[in-house]
Amino acid sequence: MPHLVILYTANIDRLTDMGALCRELGDAMLTVQDEEGRQVFPTGGTRVLAYPAPHFAVADGGAAGRAEGVAGAGRTGVASDDPGDYGFMYLNVRMARGRSAATQQRAGQTVLAAVRARMDPLMQGRHIGITLQVDEGHEVFDAKHSTLHPLFAKK
Repeated sequence: MPHLVILYTANIDRLTDMGALCRELGDAMLTVQDEEGRQVFPTGGTRVLAYPAPHFAVADGGAAGRAEGVAGAGRTGVASDDPGDYGFMYLNVRMARGRSAATQQRAGQTVLAAVRARMDPLMQGRHIGITLQVDEGHEVFDAKHSTLHPLFAKK
């Protein structure tokens, strides 16, 4: 751990490179430090996974954005040819127990800053919602089997 899972409306694929966003978010997570300046998330355990939802309904489907006199009318979706579907991204960072509240907040702020760096310019003329949550795991069973961690073990 940590794992960052992104669920998003598939219409966002027309707007941005989600693979590049995943890499940017993973890189940002690796910069998070605790109060003593130590890297919080192990390099070999950091994962970012994104899943598009091909079928979705967000808010009113674009009716408010198309309404007469509403700012942005005619530009309701994530692309100029979009009939009105809004975009949405849900990001969930799940980390193991034991990190301070300040470190958890720092992790959330770091991920939020990275997603905003990519999405804010796109949201200037498009209606997209973004939700980010950070959860601390309460595992009842936690097993790991990996050949990744040894790559990053300190020698």
